Amino acid sequence: MNAAHDERARIQAAMERILGGNPENSNGALTIVALAAEAGVPRNALTQRHTDLKNLFYEKVRARGATPDSEQRLRRETTRLKRLRAEDRKENQQLKADNEALIGALHLARLHNEELRQRLAEPGGVLHTIRPDPAT
Repeated sequence: MNAAHDERARIQAAMERILGGNPENSNGALTIVALAAEAGVPRNALTQRHTDLKNLFYEKVRARGATPDSEQRLRRETTRLKRLRAEDRKENQQLKADNEALIGALHLARLHNEELRQRLAEPGGVLHTIRPDPAT
C-alpha cells in the first residue's frame, strides 16, 4: 500500500469516526481541521491533495441535515459585516447632514464678517464690542 493510499484510508476512517460521533484524535467538530487532526494528516492534505474527500465530508455533513462549522462561521461573519455596514451607512448619513449644517454656518459667518468689514470701511465706521459679563 503506498503512502497516498494509506493517507486516503486514514482520512476515510477519520471521516466515519467523526460522523459517527466517536472521534479519537480530535474534538469531533464538523470541520476540515478536525478531520485532518482525526486522520493524523496535515490540513493541506485535504485542501490540496484529497479535495474529493474534503468535498465528500461536507456532502455527508449536509446530508445529515447539518451545516458545516466553517459555513456557520461564515454566515455569522456575513451577518456581523452586514450589521456593521448598516451602522456605517447611518453614520455616513449623519456626517453628511452635519457637514451641510457646518457649511451653512460657515457661509453665514462669512456673510456676517463681510458685513462687519463693510461697516468698518464706511467713514466713521465704528463697531461696538460686547464684552462678556464677568458674573456669568
